[in-house]
Amino acid sequence: MDYIRIQSIDNPLFKNMHDLMKTIFPPEEVLAFEKWAGPLEDPGIHVYVAVHEGEVVGTTEYRYYPGMKVAMTDFTIVGRPGLGIGRFLMRGRARDLERLARESGTEPIGMFAEIYNPAQAAYEFGGVYPMSPFVRREVLSHIGYMRLDFPYVHPSWEEDGAAVGGLDLCFLPQDENLTELDASLAVAFLTEYYSALPNKPDEWYTMIEDLKQKSKLALKPL
Repeated sequence: MDYIRIQSIDNPLFKNMHDLMKTIFPPEEVLAFEKWAGPLEDPGIHVYVAVHEGEVVGTTEYRYYPGMKVAMTDFTIVGRPGLGIGRFLMRGRARDLERLARESGTEPIGMFAEIYNPAQAAYEFGGVYPMSPFVRREVLSHIGYMRLDFPYVHPSWEEDGAAVGGLDLCFLPQDENLTELDASLAVAFLTEYYSALPNKPDEWYTMIEDLKQKSKLALKPL
């Protein structure tokens, strides 16, 4: 299996990757094909595919914010079971994030991720069982992700200003004994991350204002 970076919508592998995303994720989680042109050319956004025998069988996107010393895993897709794709993508991402932190001269404190709440996710996720929210949540719990204890919504990637629920904002702390996170870090991260979407719902702004009133956010088990 090969770990290959995608940096243009003209790369034939990108169409395969985008088709895989549309198969796995609900529409509000998938940015339109042509709108990927800018993000893929952004040096701070890292999009990689797992290629097995010429086929895109998995993909992941992530970024590192040296100013906040945190990473974000935008998504990870396992397209086929039984190939070890999830671990392959995780190890490739981890090595690359270590490089990015080293080159920036920073020591990361952890990584954010939005994780589906199985009790609220009715979507089939392409019928690929490794992508089941029940399976994914347990796997991510084993890895060490914790749920930030506040009600979470995010703006739709369909750019229609809708609020998307059914997920938790989670954090993988570098220090596994960490039990809380500064609320100001969550605010700074979410503000920066969703600056790419100018049309945000009122529910998102209310959530941000509520977070600004807090000092700490508890990290809870998934």
